[in-house]
Amino acid sequence: MTPYGGQTWDEIVVPTELAEVVDPIDYQRVVMNPGATWDYFPGHYDPDYARRHGQPTIFVNTMHTAGFVDRIATGWAGPYSRVVRRKVSLLGSFYAGDSMVGRGRVVGKRVESAGDVHRHLVDLEIAVYNQRDELCCPAEVTLEIASPPTARSG
Repeated sequence: MTPYGGQTWDEIVVPTELAEVVDPIDYQRVVMNPGATWDYFPGHYDPDYARRHGQPTIFVNTMHTAGFVDRIATGWAGPYSRVVRRKVSLLGSFYAGDSMVGRGRVVGKRVESAGDVHRHLVDLEIAVYNQRDELCCPAEVTLEIASPPTARSG
């Protein structure tokens, strides 16, 4: 069995600071995400359009930002985690040439039960800044932490 990093339920402590994640955003990355998600708003690929509408250049779309928030959460928690709730607020934009800087912390841990089903949930607060340390996206994420499969002898 391949060992993977991440957190087990028993290892998670409230509060815990997550490692900072930095993601440089170049022109190509800004254009690729809307192309992959069919978000053809011109502000994501046409610098002239963006400037005519008061922006310095093209900017990432909402799905890119939400995906970065998920990456921070699941990158910390590991491969046996999944996002079950995400709330993001967009306060600013990330432009080609910027860096996304994500910081987070564990703020809650609980078990929810419905009949015989028990879900191990972890609540995170994540904030995404640009390289100038301006808050662009505060977020709340709830992860479900599953138990890793046990190794089978053959």
